[in-house]
Amino acid sequence: MAKKPMRAKSKTDTRRTKKKVSVLTTEKIDYIDYKDVNLLKRFVSDRAKVRARRVTGNDTQQQAEVARAIKNAREMALLPYTTRVTTQRSNRGDRGDRGDRGDRGDRGDRGDRGPRPDRTDRSEGEAPAAAAGAAETVDAGADTEDV
Repeated sequence: MAKKPMRAKSKTDTRRTKKKVSVLTTEKIDYIDYKDVNLLKRFVSDRAKVRARRVTGNDTQQQAEVARAIKNAREMALLPYTTRVTTQRSNRGDRGDRGDRGDRGDRGDRGDRGPRPDRTDRSEGEAPAAAAGAAETVDAGADTEDV
C-alpha cells in the first residue's frame, strides 16, 4: 500500500479567524429589555441597521432576542428606524471630473423658431405673450351676458 503524498494546505484553510464573543455573554446578560437603549445601540449600526451575528458575535437565539427588542424599541420610539447620514459638499470647484459643461458657446441654428427673445426687454409685471393671449380670450367671453 502506497502512502498518498501530503498536499499543502491553502492559506484560506490555515487562516481561521477567532470567533467573536458576544457582549451579552461577557456581561452575563440573560434578558434583553427593549427599554435598555444603551445596550441595544451596541447592536445597531450608525444608519440604524441591526448588525449581523458575525459582527456582534451573538448566537442565533441571542440575535433573535436582540432583533425583537430593537423592533419593540423602535415601535415605542426609543430607537430610530433610520438615521440620515449627510456629507458636506465642498465648493463646486470639483465638477471638472464629473463632466464640467464649461462655456457652451453658440447654441447653433434654432431652425424655424427664430432668434431667442431678449429677456431684459420684459418688465416685471408683464406676462409672456402666450399667457397674455389666453387671458384675452377669457376676458372676451366674460363680457357677454346670458339673457
